[in-house]
Amino acid sequence: MRTGAAGGRGAGSDAATGAVAGAEAGVRPTPGGGGRTTGASGAARGRFVAYARLAKFEFVLDYYLSMLVLWTALASGVRFAPDTLTTLLLFLLGEIGVVSAVMALDDVNGIRDGSDRANYLGTGGTPLRPLERKPLLTGALTVTQATRFGYLSLLWGTVFWTASAVTAPERPMWALIVTGLVLFAGFQYSWGLKLSYRGLGEVLIMGCPLVIVVAPYGFVTGHLPALVLVQAVLFGLWQILVSCYSNTKDISGDAAVGRSTVAVHATARGNLIFIGALSAADLLLTLGASAVGWAPWWFAAALLPEMALRLRQFTSFSRNGDALLARRRGVVAFRTGVAGIVLANLIHFAS
Repeated sequence: MRTGAAGGRGAGSDAATGAVAGAEAGVRPTPGGGGRTTGASGAARGRFVAYARLAKFEFVLDYYLSMLVLWTALASGVRFAPDTLTTLLLFLLGEIGVVSAVMALDDVNGIRDGSDRANYLGTGGTPLRPLERKPLLTGALTVTQATRFGYLSLLWGTVFWTASAVTAPERPMWALIVTGLVLFAGFQYSWGLKLSYRGLGEVLIMGCPLVIVVAPYGFVTGHLPALVLVQAVLFGLWQILVSCYSNTKDISGDAAVGRSTVAVHATARGNLIFIGALSAADLLLTLGASAVGWAPWWFAAALLPEMALRLRQFTSFSRNGDALLARRRGVVAFRTGVAGIVLANLIHFAS
């Protein structure tokens, strides 16, 4: 998935490949036998790290902040109820599986169609981005291993989301439907139906994070207040305001393999207008929610730092066109915004 998970800066391809190979190889066994254990341990650790990188675990931790958002949006008396904690824990475990499946199968497709190689390696194999988060490019994992991991992760997610729904104190039909939609459509971002190749990538990148806020909230309470819906929409908007900058950087590679994004089809000015409209929607929804009474006044006040960072992200990008810098700033804005929502929720239920 073209999210901020695409990675930060780092070493070249030889260094990345060597580091992974060294981790998998471990320490050479010694005659005394002590090195054999160390070698096996090193190999196991290297394989674990490779799978964690395949799942983009370091970055997609941001997705799991959805639990913090919805948990603090619950009334104080509901937050610590045993059935609430059980439902949310099961949903979180399922979420880990579903997100891991999306990321793994996206990488498999990226290897098969050449888009990852185009977006990460320049002419002559020179790294355009650090390769350590792409274990299929470095050779740390094979396509077969990654595909198997993706399917097992999807199965894991299905089992735990089903368990969450079954044990939930409430099961509103809308929550069941949107959970099923994400389960069905999420992994097909680059796999199966390849929805991102059919112009639906941005919809999935925003819609899936939105759902993982509202669905478990519905399983716990049975309803969806305006305040929680606003927070969920912002959670999704903030994700797309990372990914749209990644898509801008990936225009040539995505276009070469037929991935259909706004950045690919729009002119540079049109893409800038699209990103500007999303940024404006973020600010307008935040301020508007407090203005019309969907959220208390301190909601907008708590999100002032996020709004300032959002303005900086867009205005800087419009001047210098540095998509990777804008993406990093989007991640910071996202995390700042989540902290603001959590603060607003805690104040709301303490007042």
